[in-house]
Amino acid sequence: IVKEVAKLLEMKAQLGGDEGKHKFVLKTPKGTRDYSPKQMAIRERVFNVIITCFKRHGAEVIDTPVFELKETLMGKYGEDSKLIYDLKDQGGELLSLRYDLTVPFARYLAMNKITNMKRYHIAKVYRRDNPAMTRGRYREFYQCDFDIAGHFDPMIPDAECLKIVHEILSDLQLGDFLIKVNDRRILDGMFAVCGVPDSKFRMICSSVDKLDKMPWEEVRSEMVGEKGLSPEAADRIGEYVQLHGGLDLIEQLLQDPKLSQNKLAKEGLGDMKLLFEYLTLFGITGKISFDLSLARGLDYYTGVIFEAVLLQQENNHVEEPVSIGSVAGGGRYDGLVGMFDPKGRKVPCVGVSIGIERIFSILEQRLEASEEKIRTTETEVLVASAQKKLLEERLKLLSELWDAGIKAEVLYKKNPKLLNQLQYCEDTGIPLVAIVGEQELKDGVVKLRVVATREEVSVRRESLVEEIRMRMSRP
Repeated sequence: IVKEVAKLLEMKAQLGGDEGKHKFVLKTPKGTRDYSPKQMAIRERVFNVIITCFKRHGAEVIDTPVFELKETLMGKYGEDSKLIYDLKDQGGELLSLRYDLTVPFARYLAMNKITNMKRYHIAKVYRRDNPAMTRGRYREFYQCDFDIAGHFDPMIPDAECLKIVHEILSDLQLGDFLIKVNDRRILDGMFAVCGVPDSKFRMICSSVDKLDKMPWEEVRSEMVGEKGLSPEAADRIGEYVQLHGGLDLIEQLLQDPKLSQNKLAKEGLGDMKLLFEYLTLFGITGKISFDLSLARGLDYYTGVIFEAVLLQQENNHVEEPVSIGSVAGGGRYDGLVGMFDPKGRKVPCVGVSIGIERIFSILEQRLEASEEKIRTTETEVLVASAQKKLLEERLKLLSELWDAGIKAEVLYKKNPKLLNQLQYCEDTGIPLVAIVGEQELKDGVVKLRVVATREEVSVRRESLVEEIRMRMSRP
């Protein structure tokens, strides 16, 4: 009996009982969200600013698969590798969802033997994180990347990446921001002269990276207590990582008796000086800070690293300012493409990633506070009629407008009331109404009404497209 019962229960489970009907939960998976038309309108505005900037700087666009071979992604992200989403094996290939757009780009360059490219890529990436969605952290989110690959004279592409961040953050009008800059070579040289063993460089690096969220005392105790660094070495690091400034600080460190003896640090400081000279020519040094505490967690950076942070969020509803944190980051990764190349040929690269989700969170909050009405469609004109039995004429005119490239709509009713048609325009923000009536049809004209001012003009049917275009082009 027990065996039979077990068998029947198994069959029931396979068929799926009716209990399932009651337990059906309507929700998006953890760390993901839906976007309403209103939210998408804000997102598209942001994407538009970013893409316009990338194109202004001469970038091409590529796309890559949303999943890669697992081995492509492993070993490229340091401690963060545990956040990679693995997919179940279906056909003999072990796959993972992409974690960022940089590693797929490096794989693309190596696979196609490309040694020179300036590209942008905007797409979703995936992280098996425990997300803080209120702060714009998700498991599925967009990245907007711009990268320059190729052998060039030092620091010119790096300076352009910083200029791009500056342009985008200025264009989006997010408020005051600061771009922190450092160099992996300066960090590694600093660790060496402070007495950190080679094997602990990356571990200590990830501790330093927490200085924007934790005070130095806590970071120091993590280094000594959890990561086994000597207290003397930690104190020496402390003297450096609390420094930040501009060209003056670079000059000061070039004279530093310990750092200037270290080959890596000296190289990094020399390039940093050159970078600041170019940034001065671009006129953006006011927003740039050379910051020795900036470490950026990813393993693949080899030179300049940078991160843009918003300084404070003005928010009337909250007592203290909401810090959204980093809104862009990037750096130089000269070894990544070589990791994929069978002969280990290197393609130097530098790139920047714009944190679209965090930027979007800020703009969304701001718009909610301002109660500004956002249009979710781009319809320019509604084709309407005041009398009955004119559906065919409305559809005919609608088709003419569409064929001429005009964004137009009609209400899906045979005989809608004129008032309802005008109300629809008010609700959705459609600026113009083209009204067809029996008399207008006889006279070969269309009545064009401006919704905001209620002004009406009669326009010859053949001139209607031109008239609409002219009115829509006015600011």
